Amino acid sequence: MGEALKPDFSPLPRHVAVIMDGNGRWAKQRGKNRLLGHEAGAESAREAVQACADWGVPNLTLYAFSRENWSRPRLEVEGLMHFLKRFLDTREEELVREGVRVRGIGRLADLPAGPLAALRRVEASTAQGQRLTLRLALSYGGRQEILDAAATLARRLAENPQAAPLTEADLRSALYDPEMPDPDLIVRTAGEQRLSNFLLWQASYAEFWFTEVLWPDFRRAHLLEALREYHGRTRRFGGVPTAEGTPA
Repeated sequence: MGEALKPDFSPLPRHVAVIMDGNGRWAKQRGKNRLLGHEAGAESAREAVQACADWGVPNLTLYAFSRENWSRPRLEVEGLMHFLKRFLDTREEELVREGVRVRGIGRLADLPAGPLAALRRVEASTAQGQRLTLRLALSYGGRQEILDAAATLARRLAENPQAAPLTEADLRSALYDPEMPDPDLIVRTAGEQRLSNFLLWQASYAEFWFTEVLWPDFRRAHLLEALREYHGRTRRFGGVPTAEGTPA
């Protein structure tokens, strides 16, 4: 693929979020264990991170492990946690060098001690990264995030009953990462066309791009295709587009 493969259009989305689907199917098609599909998918994640950093997309969120994923077979969950820790351990120097800031979102305390320690270490070592913020959604659920935010706001109101009526900004301030901009583009692989409890609050006006490509086969060319289609759309945000293509 290489540096020649890059967008020749602008503007690019400020935030791309990806539902990485199809690792198990990829492995099954090849007669392999599901864990080998997850392992292969790690290379797709690395390539997506590098592409966004190279192309100037400032935010990338990867749906790495949902709260529902804890119900998978124990060996698969243990394998996924192993791959998470290995990704963080082996890519830390590269992430620092490439200016990628890593942040975890979700109920991170659910993670085993080893992967959680690796995540916290990499969050700290990459904190000064300026090219790309990479968010890893781990033990994440959109409904749970909204519920946790509501509980936080309820505590605040109990401490200050005379506070002004709540606003959307108040709720955003209680989300897992209040600094995270809403995703402009959500990509889902493997032919599925649903959110699966991902960024339910933040995805209100996101554009969606679906592909039949299984996640372990996803490469820069596919991400570029998604960005190109996104570029050709008119985003209305509930309004009426003007002659210039922006909402009135």
